[in-house]
Amino acid sequence: MFDGKVAVVTGSARGIGRATAELLAAGGAKVVINDLDEEAAWMAATEIAGETVVAAGNLTRPGVAERLVKTAVDSWGRLDIVVNNAGYTLDAPIHKMTDEDFQAMLDIHTVAPFRVLRAAAPYLREPAKQERAQGCEVLRKVVNVSSMAAYGNAGQANYSSAKAGLIGLTKTLAREWGPFKVCVNAVAYGLIDTRLTAPKTETTVIDVEGRTVQVGVPEQMRSMMSELVPLGRPGTPQEAAGGVAFLCSPWSDYVTGQVLNVGGGVPMGMTA
Repeated sequence: MFDGKVAVVTGSARGIGRATAELLAAGGAKVVINDLDEEAAWMAATEIAGETVVAAGNLTRPGVAERLVKTAVDSWGRLDIVVNNAGYTLDAPIHKMTDEDFQAMLDIHTVAPFRVLRAAAPYLREPAKQERAQGCEVLRKVVNVSSMAAYGNAGQANYSSAKAGLIGLTKTLAREWGPFKVCVNAVAYGLIDTRLTAPKTETTVIDVEGRTVQVGVPEQMRSMMSELVPLGRPGTPQEAAGGVAFLCSPWSDYVTGQVLNVGGGVPMGMTA
C-alpha cells in the first residue's frame, strides 16, 4: 500500500507513534523515526522491519523540525507522508496550572507540528506543479494526532487547548494545500493504552530534557473512563495506528480537512 512512499512519524519510538511507523513500514514505506529519547529511537529503528533512519531531537527546539525533514529528503529524495504524533501531558486544574506548563503543551502539540509542516511544505507542494503539467495526480498525506480532549476535558486546559489548536491548523492547511493534492487530516484519540494513560504511580514518569514529568491517570478515574467507552475497554496502540494508516492510505484519497475520532464510540463534546 505504501510502496515507494517516504514517511516522517514524530514521537515514533514508543506507543501510537511506534505502532504507526510499524504499519507504514509493513506497507512498504521508508520511515524516519523521531523521538526525544535518541536511544529509544535507534532501538525502534533497528526493530522495525523495513527501511528506517533516525532523526532524534526535541521538536520544540529551533532547527530540529527542519533537520527532521532534511533527513527524509537527504535519505530518499522525497517526502510523501507526515504524521505529527509527538507529545506528552502536564495535567492540573487551571487554578493550579503554571504559565510554563500551559506554554509547554502549546509548544509540543501545536507549534512543533506547525514547524514540521512549514519545513515540509516545499516537498509536499512543489512536486504537484510538475505532476499537474504532466497530467497526473499524486496524493500526499498529512495526519496530525489530536485528542478527544480537544473538545474539553477537566484537568487538561493546556493539553485541550493545544490539541484544539492542532485541529484548527489541520483544517486550514487542508484548504491551503488541497490545490497541491495534499490531504490534511487529524485523528482524535480517546482512551488508548500508552504511557500517558497508564495507571498513575510514582514510577509513571517521563524525562523531558532533565525534567521529570508525572504522567498516567489515577486508577479510579481510568476505571471510570473505561466504563464510558461503549466498546468497554481502552484501545491498543495498534488499533489507534489503524486510523492514521487509513488517512495515509489510498483509501482516503478523497478525504481532507476531517477529524477522525478513534475512541471506541465514546461521545465527547461537539464533534461536528
